[in-house]
Amino acid sequence: MPMSPFSQSCYASNMEMSSTLAVLMEAERLRAAGADLVDLGAGEPDFPTPANVKQAAERAIEENFTRYTATGGAVSLKRAILEMMERDFGAIYNLSELLVTAGGKQAIFNAMASLLNPGDEVLIPRPYWVTFPEITKFLRAVPVFIDTEERGFVLDADMVRDSITPRTKLLILNSPNNPTGRVIPPDEFRRIVEAAAERGVLVISDECYLQFVYPPGRPFTAGQLPDDLRRSVMVCGSFSKAYAMTGWRVGFALGREDWIQPMLKIQSHSTSNVTSISQRAAEEAAQGQQDSLKFMLQEYQKRRDWLIPALNRIQGIECLNPEGAFYAFPKITGLLGETVRNSTDFSRLLLEQALVVVTPGSSFGAEDYVRISYANSLEAIQRGVERISEAAAALNSRAA
Repeated sequence: MPMSPFSQSCYASNMEMSSTLAVLMEAERLRAAGADLVDLGAGEPDFPTPANVKQAAERAIEENFTRYTATGGAVSLKRAILEMMERDFGAIYNLSELLVTAGGKQAIFNAMASLLNPGDEVLIPRPYWVTFPEITKFLRAVPVFIDTEERGFVLDADMVRDSITPRTKLLILNSPNNPTGRVIPPDEFRRIVEAAAERGVLVISDECYLQFVYPPGRPFTAGQLPDDLRRSVMVCGSFSKAYAMTGWRVGFALGREDWIQPMLKIQSHSTSNVTSISQRAAEEAAQGQQDSLKFMLQEYQKRRDWLIPALNRIQGIECLNPEGAFYAFPKITGLLGETVRNSTDFSRLLLEQALVVVTPGSSFGAEDYVRISYANSLEAIQRGVERISEAAAALNSRAA
């Protein structure tokens, strides 16, 4: 049999399919089959895109704003993003320091692809968003994981210093964090960037959940750092979560011009510009009324405040309180044994026997955990937790 052209010489051969996408696909399959499914796996808001944002897209079509824009984004959207960052956070950038991308994921990919060479080391706090190590491997760089479990999943500067080697090129930060929902305090965030900058290590700050920080906490962006530290950081943001625009695919990158420019080159030979209509929608999201964002944050907080105590009442489950995003990351060690040995087994059990979708912690580098999304109605979350509780009770009785 002839060798496949898609052999080990292909850069994609070292990558794994996104596990979160696999969860979505399985959920869709079960839903299409008519299953009474409770989906606590998907990482996207359950709210509709705000009406004013949709109306802006309709106007764009009517006005025939349907042609190519500049590869790096329409100037009107770029100005709206800069105004949003200054209005909400006091973070001031200029047009040459901004790139509009097809979602936050493309911003991160472009930032990494423009920087890394084969053999470079990338520091990735664990648990991590599934895509960070996969992009690293695709670029033939080396992921180096920093375990944060002992500190309640919150990275600190000492951990970073201890992990830097002469081959370290990049550190990736993600706060509020996916999958844990934990938030790095602003003072510690600054110390972490200082520790990296001291050794010439650049930083990507994935801020896709930036707006979702629960009181008394407040959102903090790396754009608020002093200029000398900010030069070490590429901020990667998105309209997907804060404005319930996951399908519109609009993200952005903010950073020093000599890093943005090679990212723009990469984009010019891959996707070119983001969809023109989506750009007009994002412009309205950035500049228009912000009531929908405030409403979503309040609803997520209500769900979190019910969910975390409910999970902790289940024998065999322990869960820290997330300060941001819309994920719980419960530890399930007390439920593991001979029949259910790991997070993948537990997730499969819930899917097949309880019709509840969760994401196994192994996807995020944390085998004894699962990720539960509370981007679903409180009623659905309550039904899901009831089913999880019943499945856990059955495991506990079996173990006894």
